[in-house]
Amino acid sequence: MWKRRELKEKAKKVIKRNYWTVVIVCFIIAICTGEYGISTVGFERNFESANIAEDVEDVQDGDRTQIFSIRINSEKHIGQGLEHFIDTLENTVNATINSTIKTEKYIYKIVDGVKLFIENNKLESITLFATGVTAFLFIVFVSDPLIVGEKRFFLKVRRSTKTKIGIIGSIFKRDQWFKVAKIMLLKNVYIFLWYFTIIGGFIKTYQYQMVPYIIAENPHMKSKEVFELSKQMMKGNKWKSFVLDVSFLLWDFLSLITLGLIGILYVNPYTEATKTELYVHLRKQAIKKKYEYYENLIEEKVKAKKEDSSKKLKEA
Repeated sequence: MWKRRELKEKAKKVIKRNYWTVVIVCFIIAICTGEYGISTVGFERNFESANIAEDVEDVQDGDRTQIFSIRINSEKHIGQGLEHFIDTLENTVNATINSTIKTEKYIYKIVDGVKLFIENNKLESITLFATGVTAFLFIVFVSDPLIVGEKRFFLKVRRSTKTKIGIIGSIFKRDQWFKVAKIMLLKNVYIFLWYFTIIGGFIKTYQYQMVPYIIAENPHMKSKEVFELSKQMMKGNKWKSFVLDVSFLLWDFLSLITLGLIGILYVNPYTEATKTELYVHLRKQAIKKKYEYYENLIEEKVKAKKEDSSKKLKEA
């Protein structure tokens, strides 16, 4: 069994040893992928805005995947202070959720483009459709692989202070890139389809939470093996993982009201380092209990020793 406090304490030690490196990596990921929704909201917010909800909607590019859409009309003469607080809290939740399911929004763009074409708005439909396709290609071949590269970085930086930032780009090697992109695409499509069952999307989001970590270490695994391993690792851990995410909401709120500054300087690395520690714990458990395909989770040093020993036996 794992405890949130223990994971977070380990994460804090990693951040303390590698502070500026992890901050820079998370900043790059936030800019290139939008992985940390609170930080990107912070970049775009305007101090003079009367309606923060509309600002976030603009930043999210009309994202219709916001699950909690409680629209508050910010009338200046009636309870503006309270409404401002409620809006900020709402946007904290929305941005956090959008960070999790943001990869599905290009599908809505493409669907909207088709609808406009049917309605004879050809110019608008072509523009929207092209935007959707461009977003699709960027997310599949750049954004998602970068996210996997980030997981690889955090897995290595927890063991070595000499880990270089450039390791996030190592996932773009020819023999890894398309396999990683394919598995991440399958993951997003599965989750998107399961959201039509309402609760199923939530369950699958956490069931497949370990997928990017698994392929970060084992990019050559087959998609079937990756998804099966993630399912086994998250069995009995989905709710606890959700509670772990909720435990960061106050930090996310503080990040939002500081225009993403706290998120960039601390919350983003803290969150990712903690989730990495969760994966490491579940990986050890999977190896110990010998889950199906667990051999792929054995650390590189152990694999190297096995390979060396097998070579020696052959030579003998």
